[in-house]
Amino acid sequence: MTFHQPPVTFVRQVNLKVENLERSLAFYEEIIGFKVYEKTDTTAQLTADGKTVLLSIEQPSNIIPKKGRTTGLYHFALLLPDRTDLAKILKHFLQTGYPLQGASDHLVSEALYLADPDGNGIEIYIDRPASKWEWNDQQVVMATEALHAENLLAEGKEQTWNGLPAGTVMGHIHLHVAELVKTEEFYTKGLGFEVVSRYGPQALFISSGKYHHHIGLNTWNGVGAPTPPANSVGLDSFSIVLPDEVSLKETVARLKEIGVEVSDENGTFITADPSGNQIRLETA
Repeated sequence: MTFHQPPVTFVRQVNLKVENLERSLAFYEEIIGFKVYEKTDTTAQLTADGKTVLLSIEQPSNIIPKKGRTTGLYHFALLLPDRTDLAKILKHFLQTGYPLQGASDHLVSEALYLADPDGNGIEIYIDRPASKWEWNDQQVVMATEALHAENLLAEGKEQTWNGLPAGTVMGHIHLHVAELVKTEEFYTKGLGFEVVSRYGPQALFISSGKYHHHIGLNTWNGVGAPTPPANSVGLDSFSIVLPDEVSLKETVARLKEIGVEVSDENGTFITADPSGNQIRLETA
């Protein structure tokens, strides 16, 4: 998975606020298949390989339910290593009866969609080989077609689901934003990503290293959608990993040049996009 390691810039970890930690933990362990890396009374860090934290969940003391029609998380996406892994987790979902919200063939990938108990969106997917992706004038060709579920299930017919495989990574994150002009400037001129797909005036997909997308951005909650309250269920922050310290310093400088505020919190640089989605800038 060379699209999720240096020299590529990628998303490594997503941090969520939840209403009930134990309820969420049960879901993420039993339904998604995470392992607990570290836990306190109010937080849990979750991993697939026992070493790398991909998701953290926190129950703040003054938490309120998720607000609709705001900016924030549309979904985070877990990328599995192999198609048989996707087949096994689909079979697991069917056996547990947990409801799916969708199952799509995007040409570049095959994906399943669901939500956690708080309504936080989740995609679980596998990539088709990058050699088979189509590009048209620097834009990757993607679509949303029905997933061939029977064909997928046949691939994992004789195999048993045992949780997320160790090679799982945070494949991408997709965000609700308030508008796309300043947002595009922030992510391209500031963070250095490239636009790889546009869906009319409502959605934008960006990446590093010619991936189909590390970040999706949409205005489907409405242009001018407000930032949710700080104590609302939903996205707290996510981390973007830069290749090295030089790249990190250059990125911080570019952000400041376009008027973006960046703070230093014990060596980790923290910023926010124009819609208030908080980002932690790190190195590998």
